Amino acid sequence: MAVNKNNGLSGFSVDLLKIRKEYQSSRPIKSSAQLFINDLLQLLFPHFSENEYYNSNEIESKIYLLRRNLNMILVSLNGELKGKAEKYAEDFFDKLPSIHENLYKDAQAIYEGDPAAESLDEVILAYPGFFAIAVYRIAHELYKLNVPLLPRVLSEYAHQITGIDIHPGAQIGTSFFIDHGTGIVIGETSSIGKNVKIYQGVTLGALSVQKGLAKKKRHPTIEDNVIIYSNAVILGGGTIIGKGSTIGGNVWLTRSVPPSSIVQHRSEISFKDEQNNHELNFII
Repeated sequence: MAVNKNNGLSGFSVDLLKIRKEYQSSRPIKSSAQLFINDLLQLLFPHFSENEYYNSNEIESKIYLLRRNLNMILVSLNGELKGKAEKYAEDFFDKLPSIHENLYKDAQAIYEGDPAAESLDEVILAYPGFFAIAVYRIAHELYKLNVPLLPRVLSEYAHQITGIDIHPGAQIGTSFFIDHGTGIVIGETSSIGKNVKIYQGVTLGALSVQKGLAKKKRHPTIEDNVIIYSNAVILGGGTIIGKGSTIGGNVWLTRSVPPSSIVQHRSEISFKDEQNNHELNFII
């Protein structure tokens, strides 16, 4: 709805009221979603929690409460979901054990792959890459259930906190390692295999941003055991990075590379040394 800017403050107030009445949500979705994801992570990882659970019944009660909260968020998002929200919430929480298992695999991969990590606890508590992956895995399960809007709200929350932008539609295998992480972008139709390691500034993007291609595969496929170093840009739905390959920093790729490839960017800088009167060449 367009707001009429020419009918004075009184008319503007009427326009805003109409917009608010047309808006379906009955609660602040962003804050509710953030509270939900933080509560869920506190349940899954005691590292984040101030609560003590003394028996499994208390944990089961917390899961029931979180499931009810998810149900309420979904109904608030769209009143038409009222008949489906309970089933969505139930199906999501059925996936919780596998989400938890996969997140521990991710944490273990980060711990084993980073010499600076002194413990698994440090990874879970302090690594932005792990937080971004955790939110992604939760949002992805909701995305697969065709839950509207909420997966994107969750992924943008992680983006805001970490600087890592992972679309919930991306498919990412187990033991995923994001190192440092700031500036990473992983597009909606990206496919990432197992044991993949990605450094800061990496973009897995699309060659075209035409709206008509929204349902096509627009982002690359990264096969198992690939390492992608900082600021590499890999574009296109037909681009496949073969298993076991290493992509160097600052590489720009729009075509596939075979398994076990090493792809490097070479930048040559030349300048004249006036004192010795000869050209100096540096390859970085």
